Amino acid sequence: MDRKKSFFSCVAAIALFVACAGCNPLAPRPILHSGYRVPPELIADAGPVIERGKPRPIIDCIGWVFGIPGRLLLWDPRIDNHKISENTESVVAQYIAENDLHHVKVRLNQYAPIDDWHRLRKNKTVGWPYRYTLGVLSLAGETLLPGRIVGGDHFNPFTSTVHVYSDVPAIGLHEAAHAKDFSRRDYPGTYALVYLLPIVPLWHEKIATGDVVDYALKTEDEHLIRETYRVLYPAYGTYVGGAASWVLPDYADPLYFGAVLLGHAAAHHHSYEVPERLIHWKTDSNIGHEKRFPGDVAGTNGVELVAPIESFDQQPLLGEQLKW
Repeated sequence: MDRKKSFFSCVAAIALFVACAGCNPLAPRPILHSGYRVPPELIADAGPVIERGKPRPIIDCIGWVFGIPGRLLLWDPRIDNHKISENTESVVAQYIAENDLHHVKVRLNQYAPIDDWHRLRKNKTVGWPYRYTLGVLSLAGETLLPGRIVGGDHFNPFTSTVHVYSDVPAIGLHEAAHAKDFSRRDYPGTYALVYLLPIVPLWHEKIATGDVVDYALKTEDEHLIRETYRVLYPAYGTYVGGAASWVLPDYADPLYFGAVLLGHAAAHHHSYEVPERLIHWKTDSNIGHEKRFPGDVAGTNGVELVAPIESFDQQPLLGEQLKW
């Protein structure tokens, strides 16, 4: 019996890695849609789209300590640092505006459970059976284990709220891309339910990552593009490692950390191709052809920015400081 179990586990693992190898998450793939399913109650919701939490030095210091593992895993001191810069806010705000996500609430290091409970009730795009089961459970978790302390950038589809605790524009864009993806779905509650299944999150994360890479290329900001690769690729590796660990639980830790390390290596490799990729992007944009880069399996047509994105602070990334 153990031999048979090991055989099927190996087959499942091979299938998993073949599937991941055939779908490059760094390929620029914009999230296309013909319109959003938006509840009028959320559109009429008073208050700004982006809100900030008030400075709480002691709480944020505790949160910084909780964020140490994440910073080591993704090798970036800005992960879960609970100090969001105006630069990160402006980048996320631009993405929200360009994609008409005005029904989405973005909370920058903010703990506002009462407001989120109201948003759960108003978000009637998600069917009430989902809102008052999975939605209640997810919001109860956010209330009892506040991200203001434990961290964890994420998008809650039941309240249509983006929570950002890391001062990394690419991560803020990634969570906003999830909001964009869920907003176009006819059955967002079911889409959220299948995310809880093993391996399935790879698909959701690939969609959001592809949209952010596409958006970063459109800005033609090399710093943002490199940051997108160097942060989102190893982050995607955590999902690959988690899926592989589920298939082969006896090798959970090596598979998980191995996937993250491979993500760092691949991101390091791709980040140095940025100038070449931008040349291809600009050339293909002029002739209106589909873009294809080395290793990509799909492309997209160029779209002009509604307004120029604000320049990034030209501080070197941690990887650049360490020359890797």
